[in-house]
Amino acid sequence: MPDTTLLIEMAVMLLAIGAFAGVLAGLLGVGGGIILVPAFYYAFSALGYHSPQLMQMCLGTSLATIIVTSVRSVLSHNRKGAVEWGILRGWAPGIVIGAIIGVSVASTLKSTALQAIFGVLASIVSLYMLLGRDYWRLGPAMPTGPARLILSPVIGFLSVLMGIGGGSFGVPTMTLYNVPIHRAVATAAGFGVLIAVPSVAGFLMFHMPADGTPPFSIGAVNLVAFVLIIAMTLITAPWGAALAHKTDAKRLKRVFGGFLLLVALNMLRKALGL
Repeated sequence: MPDTTLLIEMAVMLLAIGAFAGVLAGLLGVGGGIILVPAFYYAFSALGYHSPQLMQMCLGTSLATIIVTSVRSVLSHNRKGAVEWGILRGWAPGIVIGAIIGVSVASTLKSTALQAIFGVLASIVSLYMLLGRDYWRLGPAMPTGPARLILSPVIGFLSVLMGIGGGSFGVPTMTLYNVPIHRAVATAAGFGVLIAVPSVAGFLMFHMPADGTPPFSIGAVNLVAFVLIIAMTLITAPWGAALAHKTDAKRLKRVFGGFLLLVALNMLRKALGL
């Protein structure tokens, strides 16, 4: 039986992480995964877990929470008629294939490599938040044919390596191809389900060393973190959404982009052993 004090410390950290991630998700429309993965890593490390596969635990647990939050989000957006089902159906096969490949690759890498990958990709996402403009376009409509054949698995693959849903890569992709932002956010929630379900199935079968694994874990998914994060994000995400209507969303997105850049650079620093 795990030490009670350890479980209490773990629960307190995870509740705080879930509250913060939920507010940000509601406030900025970003998926919680981009916050959860580094937060899980710092929390588990602080609790004394330093397995070479610790990042897999962070990715798998983050993606498990995304199944619940993305399904809830898709259903909510669908009631408002905002989901582009045509895009979702057309891009689904490639995204799923990319997610499966992502799990296969992630299972072979050590935490330092995954930290470096997260740091690089999160830096790119943060720079887009800081520098991106609403009028940027790559085309008048979402691509089909060879372009979709390439882009859809790339979105699934990169998202799994970061432990995130469809928002961070799906929303920019869709807006750059002239999909209105609210419809892009709604449809990207569907991307999150397509990414998370097959990848979590893989992470549940992942072998983790017993001495480097937080208590109550199955494979690379920690059940305590999963339950507490879901509970807190369901409570605090509406607070963030309400706050978003009272603040300048674009300015907040720039602030979050700067914060995310610092997190990404710190992950890179750790990966390089500096």
